[in-house]
Amino acid sequence: MTPLLKKAEQIGNALICGAEIAREGLCLFGETLYWIFAGPFRGKALDGKAISRQMVFMGCESIWIIFFVTFFTGIVLAMQSAQQLSKMGGTIYVASLVTISLCRELGPVLCALVMAGRIGASITAEIGSMKVNEQIEALETMGINPVRYLVVPKFLALLLMLPVLTILGDAAGMLGGYMIGVYNLKINAGLYVQTAFKFLTTKDVYTGLSKSVIFSIIITMVGVYQGLKTSGGAVGVGRATTISVVVSFIMIILADCVVTGIYYFVKM
Repeated sequence: MTPLLKKAEQIGNALICGAEIAREGLCLFGETLYWIFAGPFRGKALDGKAISRQMVFMGCESIWIIFFVTFFTGIVLAMQSAQQLSKMGGTIYVASLVTISLCRELGPVLCALVMAGRIGASITAEIGSMKVNEQIEALETMGINPVRYLVVPKFLALLLMLPVLTILGDAAGMLGGYMIGVYNLKINAGLYVQTAFKFLTTKDVYTGLSKSVIFSIIITMVGVYQGLKTSGGAVGVGRATTISVVVSFIMIILADCVVTGIYYFVKM
């Protein structure tokens, strides 16, 4: 076989493998939605306590890391933009730049990346450990659907908490920009706040929040999928966790590009 044919075969196999992974991922997502919406009508109500525990773990215990990441990002963004805007006499517009950048782009993406590293890895490690220890099969033997029992609480918890954390992150980043603007650039505090929200529109806010919803779905589904595909003992769990985080990062960036393009070309 010639090198060209070998390369074509490799590309074909990769495409087939990718299509199969996408099909399995969509089936898993569909099954999750089924248990969320149809489960209660089959006598399988959502477990409120499990969802609450996951919300505390994913949301409340992530507040400080989200706060510090976005707070210092706001500081850096204000300092970098002030250096350029001051050359054109537009230092006051640092406030608007920081606010809009955080709400539309940096806030949702940074929060999603942090949560992918923390929560996505945790989901994969937990389910992967259960998989290699045959606890998933034990649940099925007892008549408990693993998706309903393990996936749905995590899915709903992150779906609810990531937008909330994104709002917190936006506020923390704005606070960082405010501190630089008022205490370093010597901008009047009232004028800074007025300028920060002068050009902020409703579209800027719901663009960021809609991204956070999509990112939460990606993080959960990738983490669960990799966990359910884990094999090979402890080494396999570590490998699956690494793959989960890397794939989540890549898909978050790709999804961000797609959603941004949609909002850019579709005037809403």
